[in-house]
Amino acid sequence: MSIAKKLVGQTAAYGLSSIVGRALNYLLVPLYTAVFLPEEYGVVTYLYAFVAFFNILYTYGMETAYFRFANKPDTNQHRLYNQVLSLIICSSIVFTAVLILASGAIASYIGYPDQQEYIIWLALVLAIDAIVAIPFARLRLEGRPMKFTSIKLSNILLTVGANMFFLVLCRNIYQGEYLQGLRPLVERIYNPDFGVGYIFLINLVANALLIPMLWREFRDFRFSLNREVLQPMWLYAYPLLFMGLAGMVNEVIDRILLERWLPESFYPDMSNMAAVGVYGACYKLSIFMTLAIQAFRYAAEPFFFSQSGDRNSPTTFALVMKWFVIVCAFIFLFISANLEDFALLLRSPQYREGIMVVPVLLLANLFLGVYYNLSVWFKLTDKTKYGTYISFGGAAVTILFNLLLIPVLGYMGSAVATLVCYFSMALASYLLGNRHYPIPYPVKSIMGYVLLAAGLVWLALSVDIQNFWLRHAYHLSVCLAFAAVVWVRERHSLLKL
Repeated sequence: MSIAKKLVGQTAAYGLSSIVGRALNYLLVPLYTAVFLPEEYGVVTYLYAFVAFFNILYTYGMETAYFRFANKPDTNQHRLYNQVLSLIICSSIVFTAVLILASGAIASYIGYPDQQEYIIWLALVLAIDAIVAIPFARLRLEGRPMKFTSIKLSNILLTVGANMFFLVLCRNIYQGEYLQGLRPLVERIYNPDFGVGYIFLINLVANALLIPMLWREFRDFRFSLNREVLQPMWLYAYPLLFMGLAGMVNEVIDRILLERWLPESFYPDMSNMAAVGVYGACYKLSIFMTLAIQAFRYAAEPFFFSQSGDRNSPTTFALVMKWFVIVCAFIFLFISANLEDFALLLRSPQYREGIMVVPVLLLANLFLGVYYNLSVWFKLTDKTKYGTYISFGGAAVTILFNLLLIPVLGYMGSAVATLVCYFSMALASYLLGNRHYPIPYPVKSIMGYVLLAAGLVWLALSVDIQNFWLRHAYHLSVCLAFAAVVWVRERHSLLKL
């Protein structure tokens, strides 16, 4: 239980940067949906779907390999840090140079020949993200969540602040809303025709400032490349690269396929790119589940490796899984039951047309979190090839179900495909893990909580109550019913925790 407390504490610390930071960052969704049309926001959603793929290519599994090899006996952690960071710097320079040289062709291929600068800026963002990923991993390895958190929050505050400055203050002054005396100054720095370009440029500048924020971690860095050190790491990491790429297919290919595969007449009032914008904005409402998963992963990955030698680790992993599912099931229930309130974050009614995809995506991300928990078996046994097989299987399921369902259900088809994919991956990982690294997961209890939450969501959404206060009281009582069941069944372990 003391080990579980440690994990809870670290998850809370990393969760501060994730939850508070993403909450601040999420303020941009109402801003973007108020300022940009769905078709314009669709461009952002579409390009960042490609960025997600390249993020995996730029780090190619070396972050997880760094954790794995740094925890081995007699490892010189600082030497290992120098080796990994040196390799990432070299590869990032090469990858970014290629993208910049090909930026014109890429912009034309994806249908935006006049926005070549977007590709260049995003290529630089990718390089910076990959390079700073290793110093951030070092902070996690050394158990320094507060510095990790403060830097992440500073970066997000800069991003949010810059977006508010250009897209709210400067935009309103330029349009004559207020402070007309400042308009001559604003006209020098603000161009209304720049549009969504501000999103990409602000991202670049904010990420570039991460380098001075991590200067202490860069200051003692010494460039060093040693094949004998890096080759076993690469052999460990390359299956993670393919697993990550397949994972990105599962996460973002729906937005790409939606734009390409959706029949043009499916939504009479919007273009395909506008449908991508609506789906992308609604997808953001599942961010609260993503926050919980991301905070957990930051703490859990080094934690699992550090506990791998403990004979009680399987019991610990099972306990962690159960409480992870309970928390995520409550998040799924609370957001779904109060969907009408969360929908108000989408400022324009045009974006709210796709709101019913949110419960499906929340449940899908819950199973993604379960899969991340289950993946501990192939990472600890160095059988990462199985993770690759599972991820590629999931990618095949994602593509197949998107192709089948998008023409029939539109963006709801993409949401259902995501759910089927993540459930299949979790099931496959559980069945394989039982053969190679058995962990006594309380499966009946875990699935009971998921089914309970899903049933309560159905009750919350299917009962139509006209009175505003009675409706909200009913939704709150549904959430409290879940909490009451958890308390009755788990109060003894909860009090110990």
